[in-house]
Amino acid sequence: MLYPAHFDIIQGLSQQPASISPKYFYDQRGSELFEEITRVPEYYPTRTEYAVMHAHGEAMAQAVRPCTTVVELGAGSCEKARTLCQLLQPERFVGVDISADFLCEGVARLAAAVPGLITHAVAGDITQAINLPADIPRARRLVFYPGSSIGNFDPAQAKELLSHMRALVDSDGALLIGVDLRKDVGVLEAAYDDAAGVTAAFNLNVLEHVNRLIGSDFAPGEWTHRAFFNDAQSRIEMHLEAREGACVRWPGGKREFAAGERIHTENSYKYTLPGFSALLASAGFSRAQAWTDERGWYAMVHARP
Repeated sequence: MLYPAHFDIIQGLSQQPASISPKYFYDQRGSELFEEITRVPEYYPTRTEYAVMHAHGEAMAQAVRPCTTVVELGAGSCEKARTLCQLLQPERFVGVDISADFLCEGVARLAAAVPGLITHAVAGDITQAINLPADIPRARRLVFYPGSSIGNFDPAQAKELLSHMRALVDSDGALLIGVDLRKDVGVLEAAYDDAAGVTAAFNLNVLEHVNRLIGSDFAPGEWTHRAFFNDAQSRIEMHLEAREGACVRWPGGKREFAAGERIHTENSYKYTLPGFSALLASAGFSRAQAWTDERGWYAMVHARP
C-alpha cells in the first residue's frame, strides 16, 4: 500500500534530475550502516565532534546550565547524548528520530547508562513541525542536534528546520548544534567515499528502503555510488548513478534511466562560522558562541533566542 506520506518519493523520482530525500536513508539497516560510517578512518566529523565536546565540554555545560530537558533531534543511537547528559545532569531526555525501532534501542541504552534520567522516545520526521508529548516541560529546554546533519538541508530548508527548533524552546531555552566547516576538498571527498565502501552501501540501501515504501523494483546492483564536492554551492553531493539503462516501476508509474543518469540522494553543506551565525539569526537564534577543534574543521555552536 502506498501511503500519502511517501508520495514525495515518486515526485522526486519523476523530476529532472531525479532525487530521493536523505531522510529515507534511515530504515533499520540504514541507521546501522551510518553507525559504521562514523567509525571508518576517512569519516572525520564524528570523532572530531567528540574531540570538541571532550576538550570544551565543561565550558559548554557552563554556557547551557541550567537545563531541565535535553531534546535530541535525529537521535539515532543516542551515543552522543550520553556524554552531554552526563555533563548536564538534566531531569529528562527526549529522543526524536524517524527510525523508531533503532531510536527505542538507543534510548533504552541511554537510560541504563545515566541512572535517574527520565527518557522518552518520539518517532517523528524532524523535517516537519515537531510535536512533543504534552507532559514534556518547556522550561529550560536544550535542543541538541549533533552530527552536522544541518548540512543535509539547503539554506532555505535549514532555516525552516532551525525555526522548528526555535519553536521548541522558550526564552530560557537554547540550541546546541554540530556544524561541519569548509576544509581541504580531498579530506571532504574521502569522508563521503571511504575505501571500505561503507558509505556506498549506505547510499545504495536507500533503494531497498524505497522499494519497501512504494513497491518499486530498484535493483541496487544496477547502481553505483558517487560523491564529490560542489565548490560553488559549498557542499558535498551524493548521487546514485545507473551503470546501464534501467526502467524502474512502481504501482501506477515508472521511470526510465539512461546509463550514467543519476539520482541525487544527499547534500552536505559546509559552512563558515559567520555564515552559520547569520543563518541562526534568521531563524530566531540571535546569540551564538562556538567551540572548534585545533584545525578549525568542526564546530559545536550554542545559540539562544
